[in-house]
Amino acid sequence: MQSLSEDEKRQVLGTVLADQLSAIQESVKDVPEIKSKLDKIERTLSEVHADLNTSKAAILDLSRMVNRHEQEIERLQSA
Repeated sequence: MQSLSEDEKRQVLGTVLADQLSAIQESVKDVPEIKSKLDKIERTLSEVHADLNTSKAAILDLSRMVNRHEQEIERLQSA
């Protein structure tokens, strides 16, 4: 078997590196689109979180109002 010359080794190495670089480029080509989608999801999630906190506060307030009304009704019925 014949061994490769230095130039042939460089050519083979260059080809291997070019193939690897091409594979890396293919793998990361969608990163900007994915980041954009993640940013949108993060904004939406923040809005949902804020809405959820608002809903929780409203439900808690309504619950307190109902409890006060129930107490008032009981008081009036007892009188």
